Amino acid sequence: MDVEKLQVWQLAMDLAAKVYEITDKFPKYEMYSLADQMRRAAVSIPSNIAEGKGRDSTKDFVRFLNIAKGSLYELQTQCILSNKIGYLSH
Repeated sequence: MDVEKLQVWQLAMDLAAKVYEITDKFPKYEMYSLADQMRRAAVSIPSNIAEGKGRDSTKDFVRFLNIAKGSLYELQTQCILSNKIGYLSH
């Protein structure tokens, strides 16, 4: 796949794997709420990059990169909340 050559996709995959690792340590009662939301947002980032790369136009690719960026901001917000409630540290 061409997408595997993109550094942004590689970094997004690393981030998603790290989110899984971190959220695995969250309290079990969070597994189907905050942890699940964080995992979905994290997986969405490389997934949208890949979907955009698979499209036939640069315009579509840029649109999917913007969707991935939105998921990144979503994940950032969830990480900030996780820090505020004591699940994550800096």
